[in-house]
Amino acid sequence: MRLRNYLMIAVLAFAGFGTTLSAQKIASIDMERILSSITEYQEAQEQLDQLAATWQQEISQEQDAIKGMYNKHQAEQVLMSDDQRLASEQAIIDRETKMREMQKERFGPDGALFQRRNELVKPIQDAIYEAVEAYANQNNYDFIFDRAGSAGIIFSTDAYDKTDEILRSLKN
Repeated sequence: MRLRNYLMIAVLAFAGFGTTLSAQKIASIDMERILSSITEYQEAQEQLDQLAATWQQEISQEQDAIKGMYNKHQAEQVLMSDDQRLASEQAIIDRETKMREMQKERFGPDGALFQRRNELVKPIQDAIYEAVEAYANQNNYDFIFDRAGSAGIIFSTDAYDKTDEILRSLKN
């Protein structure tokens, strides 16, 4: 009698669990393709690339100047007094510190480039995510994965790719 009750409970539990899982709808999109089709995103990316290149060039020039200071120090240190040698070494250290601070201020995790990227790109990404969310809600999708990202999808059938539909909804 007890075995029969356990079997009945197990059958009911599996039946109930199976019906909730089978109703999920999934789709995939290609976020890179969506972003590359948006002119504002391309322009923002170009601006960021130019800004980064300009700042990197300034940092490279500063590194070259520091290297020149170091070479001059190496060549002249035998002629310097201890105080002059220490002052020269400290000047090099101070300039290197200043250059590293400049790198951090511009390229660090909370640097100017990151902030500028948030100003230019985040509104575009937010609009895309809102379009994806609206599409998912309208079409009763439970999951939409990014095929282009590193989300861990190994295989995705093209039948689930809804990139074109998201692009159309963004143009409306």
